[in-house]
Amino acid sequence: MDWILNILTTIGIFVLALFILVLIHELGHFLAAKLFKMRVDRFSIGFPPRLFGKKIGETDYCISATPLGGYVKIAGMIDESMDTEFLEQEPQPWEFRSKPVWQRIIVICAGVIFNMILAVVIYTGITNFYGETRIPLKNVGSMYIAPKSLAANVGFKTGDKVIAINGHHVKYFGELMSPDRIMSDHLSYTVDRDGKDVVLNMPANFIDRLNKEAFLEYINAIPSKISRIVPDSPADKAGLRAGEKVVSINGKPVNYWIQLVGMIKGAKGPLAMEIARPDGADTLVHVTPGSDNTIGIYMLNPEKYFGVEHIQLGFFASIGAGASRTWNTTAGIVKGFIKLFSGSISIRKNLGGPVAIANITRQATELGGIRGFWEITAMLSITLAIMNILPIPVLDGGHLMFLIYEGITRREPSPKVRMTLQQIGFIFIIGLLIFVTFNDILRTIGN
Repeated sequence: MDWILNILTTIGIFVLALFILVLIHELGHFLAAKLFKMRVDRFSIGFPPRLFGKKIGETDYCISATPLGGYVKIAGMIDESMDTEFLEQEPQPWEFRSKPVWQRIIVICAGVIFNMILAVVIYTGITNFYGETRIPLKNVGSMYIAPKSLAANVGFKTGDKVIAINGHHVKYFGELMSPDRIMSDHLSYTVDRDGKDVVLNMPANFIDRLNKEAFLEYINAIPSKISRIVPDSPADKAGLRAGEKVVSINGKPVNYWIQLVGMIKGAKGPLAMEIARPDGADTLVHVTPGSDNTIGIYMLNPEKYFGVEHIQLGFFASIGAGASRTWNTTAGIVKGFIKLFSGSISIRKNLGGPVAIANITRQATELGGIRGFWEITAMLSITLAIMNILPIPVLDGGHLMFLIYEGITRREPSPKVRMTLQQIGFIFIIGLLIFVTFNDILRTIGN
């Protein structure tokens, strides 16, 4: 029964996020149309067939059966409904087609603009409520690089200190994995290795591998020093105490906590642990791990060890931080799309559909609670905006291209051409949706 609950939870969280995104997007079109006195015949969350709703004034507000989007039907506009009956009559003052090109462009772009505004609002709210948590890069120091890990395979070595990304020195550790930075055409990291600066250029398949493997994690810099002992644990019974540092296990040197944990879990039998005590004396302690291959020790508090900075920003500073984060995330996603379309990264491994989005949304919510939900919703809002502005007929970007053409040539594309391109665009979107959904399922089964 757990798997049924898991599926229902995933669907519920996904539908909630999608409802918010579609509502805000279509609200942008609706309000812009109303601003220019266009008649809106229908405001629908979901695509036909219509399930239920209520007509208020001239607009039918409704919920429709296909939940992967929504639409605002504006009088006098050739849209997803492919309705062209109105073309047989003279343009009316309340119709989309009777308005100046610049007004129609604003109406078409309003959905995308509202999605970007939503991202700014969410990031602003998160920053204002939770503040910002930063780890100064200078406090991280050298890191442990596990053998055969992604970091090891791209050139990192244990003891390296990361000091820059793409040739730019950064102040905080989190900037090393900023979407805007890691999607750069030529991604590189600079490390301090034994006092010398070494530039590590990331390979072409780095982004593909990054989706599946952990990379640079600040926890890898925590030393093998014990902060607390579990009472009556193997470590306690062997005489280990808080404040002591593990120097070696069974003759093999140990410097980092992650390294220590890995050696304990991989051990078969008693451990001969060389311990450096706070008074400077070294001693050898024999410990036998429990049935779960642990000995009952805790690492240093990362916040205290790294001097983590918790900054509570005011309202206006939060707006600036929210706008900056929206910009950086947008730049990263745009660069990601360019890499996808250019073939620099794998479409099969990186392009996700409804199943992947639903899974990511659930995981973000489970790991981060309400904050995780809003974090992923903001990112999806930006992604939706970028997808919609692509110059594909049926999408907002396709309508925008028609309007730009009309603005330049002073004549509208013929209805026949528009209808044909709309149908081609619709077939393309349906085909893409089928592909990414099938791909999501294969990846889920494979994982």
